Amino acid sequence: MLLNYIKIFIYHLKQNKLFSFLNVSGLAIGIAGLIFALLYWNDEQSYNDWNPEKEKVYQVLVQLTDMPVFSDCSLFLKPVLDKDSNVETVLYADSWYQKDKIIYNGKKELVDKIINVQHNFFSFFPFKIINGDAISAIKDDSSIAISDVIAKRVFGNENPIGKQIKCLDQMFIVRAVYHIPGNSSIAPNAIMNKMEKLVTSGMTAPFVFKLLLKIKDPSKIEHTRKSLENIYNGDFIKRIAKQEGFTPEEMAKKIGHFTVVMEPLSKARLHSITDGYPEGRGNYQFLLIMAGLSVLILILSIVNYINLATANAIKRAKEVGVRKIVGASRGNIITQFIFETILISSLSILLALVIVELTLPYYNDFLGKNLMIIGSQFYLQLILIFVITVLVAGVFPSIYVSNFEVLKVLKGDFGRSKSGVWLRNGMLIFQFAIATFFIVGSHIVYQQVSYLTNKDLGYKGDQVIDVSLHFPSSDYKAENIGKNIYNKYSTIRQELAKINGVEQISTGLVCFDGSDNSLGGVLYKDELFKERTMAVDYGMLEMIKIKVINGRGLEQKYSSDTISSVLINETAQKLMNMEEPIGQEIIIKQRKLKIIGVIKDFNLLSPEAEVPPMCFYHLKTVDIAQNIDRVYIKLKSGDVKNTITDIEKLWATIDTEYPFKYDFVDKQYARTYESYVKQKNLFSLLNVVVIGIALFGLFALASYSIQRRMKEIAIRKTLGAETNLLLKELSKQYILYCIIGFLVALLPVYYLLDKWLENFAFRIDITLFPFVFGFLILLVLTLIIVLSRAYQATKTDVLKYLKYE
Repeated sequence: MLLNYIKIFIYHLKQNKLFSFLNVSGLAIGIAGLIFALLYWNDEQSYNDWNPEKEKVYQVLVQLTDMPVFSDCSLFLKPVLDKDSNVETVLYADSWYQKDKIIYNGKKELVDKIINVQHNFFSFFPFKIINGDAISAIKDDSSIAISDVIAKRVFGNENPIGKQIKCLDQMFIVRAVYHIPGNSSIAPNAIMNKMEKLVTSGMTAPFVFKLLLKIKDPSKIEHTRKSLENIYNGDFIKRIAKQEGFTPEEMAKKIGHFTVVMEPLSKARLHSITDGYPEGRGNYQFLLIMAGLSVLILILSIVNYINLATANAIKRAKEVGVRKIVGASRGNIITQFIFETILISSLSILLALVIVELTLPYYNDFLGKNLMIIGSQFYLQLILIFVITVLVAGVFPSIYVSNFEVLKVLKGDFGRSKSGVWLRNGMLIFQFAIATFFIVGSHIVYQQVSYLTNKDLGYKGDQVIDVSLHFPSSDYKAENIGKNIYNKYSTIRQELAKINGVEQISTGLVCFDGSDNSLGGVLYKDELFKERTMAVDYGMLEMIKIKVINGRGLEQKYSSDTISSVLINETAQKLMNMEEPIGQEIIIKQRKLKIIGVIKDFNLLSPEAEVPPMCFYHLKTVDIAQNIDRVYIKLKSGDVKNTITDIEKLWATIDTEYPFKYDFVDKQYARTYESYVKQKNLFSLLNVVVIGIALFGLFALASYSIQRRMKEIAIRKTLGAETNLLLKELSKQYILYCIIGFLVALLPVYYLLDKWLENFAFRIDITLFPFVFGFLILLVLTLIIVLSRAYQATKTDVLKYLKYE
């Protein structure tokens, strides 16, 4: 019997090549989209799954009123944690990843993920130890553990254990080689322990080191959280108040309220409130969007398949009638058609896997990942997709076909019940609604991303490059570090100025990639304000065309500009409620500074964030030049490529340890909304896919409907009906369905896209145009499909449908 089913399936496959192609390709596209979403979903959800401690490890995060969430905590929390019976162990870590060279026998390897943690790190992240052991791996400040990848690069086939290497200007003994068994929120290439002196240093600042806790009973974590919060809002506030001469109440009012958040490692990747771990956060919203859109497309593909199957059922009605007469039961008919659906679904899944395999490199490039089609979990999910597809796509068409009445079918009457008609029409309306969602949604996303791309940021960074600068560690051992580093930078600036294509050079403790959203305290009239405070060199603001709208900028001819001058932006002026800011005094880092100018607001952060209040002062004002780590260079328009080449040649003599690395400032900012550009590209691609699938379904249903009405068309033509009148009569119901589908989609598309736009501090308003545009596109495409089929029907020979009447 199965052999007979296969023969019948192959016969109909050959006889209906177009419908077969639309069936298989439509389902394959829908399944491929879902496979892509599953690969991304599985990868993001797998973070820290390998870690047996993930439910017990918590990161301590702190937020102060009107400030971002900090992943740095204070050392004064340790005595409280040591007394907490629910805390199994405490781990302090330095500012996560550092970059340096590992030197062994004259061989140098650049390592970009070095972490400095306490000795018990491996009890929090139990990586697989290949050589050595976890206990002695980082037992003291002369021990180091390296990953298997770095061990292979540095030592080749040698056993690294016991070997001496140099890193961060210190000699270390390799005590362990480890392998990271899966995606991890911390995935270092080298681990060292230089924390003990720092942890016992007695530093009292509120935000110093990363803090991880291993908890015995996670259900009691709230008690620990409250005890830490009380330390910040109690003892710390009292100590600061005493130092500054205020009452605790007055100081609490000035500083604000500390909120402590205890975040489990199991939620760190997709549900964290900040970038607490060095591997960053996943984009949960983007993940949901991809998953949701992929499921929608699969549903659309299945609906399309059902429409195609029922449209093709007329051609098989007589076959079913004859089979029933010769003894086939309703169950036999249903089994046959479900079997055919299994075969088509199998072909579709195979084609989907081919599509995924061929396009996976582009998908990885799109996401910045290295996804592969492996893993038992994925294949179980694929089987589930297959079963659901067969059940949903196979059952209805098979029942529909098996219900044909034998006598009516053999007489040529293929009419079905009204409920069946309404179901098909309902599926068509559903297709129109989804197509509307994608057309209108992709247009709104395109408008928002275009707005971000073309928005005036308040500065010009298109001809400015940011060059990473590394000074030897010996430069930081001089008596006056700040002065020494600034002099070194000044020498570099003089050498750069000699290059023909260089227009300006400056520096500043400011970056344009949206990574630094820190705020500092600014005291004005005994009131504390939280603002972004940045040290810059002369010419920095002028180089990137930041406008001074009141007063003047920092100028070299005024000696006071390196001692007591400061600039503020418009937002800071509003925050501090200054009517006439010029000449007003504010206190930053315990220094009295006089406001000499107000600059126009400009955006350093990502589009999700409002422009923060900002203050700018010279690097020498608060002796912070030792933190200089980049040089900004304005290039003359013209031969930019050769100018950069000349800078690179000079850099080879300036920095012999690190390769020349630069980035254009405007591109740095563009990356702050890169994920939204990806969402736009995803929407645009899926828009084409959805419209294609919807048109497949429309083509099928139009074919089915017109085929049923061929006798009516023949009679109308015989009675003298004109082609235009026939076209109008055949297409009007589809225009109605198009309008209904459009109206059904209006509320969901407006609500969901408005929620998406809430991500942005700078956003467009949803206007009427995307909806009108979407409706017209949908209507035009509908008319093209329907009228082409209708016109073909009106040109058919009427005698073919009337000769038996």
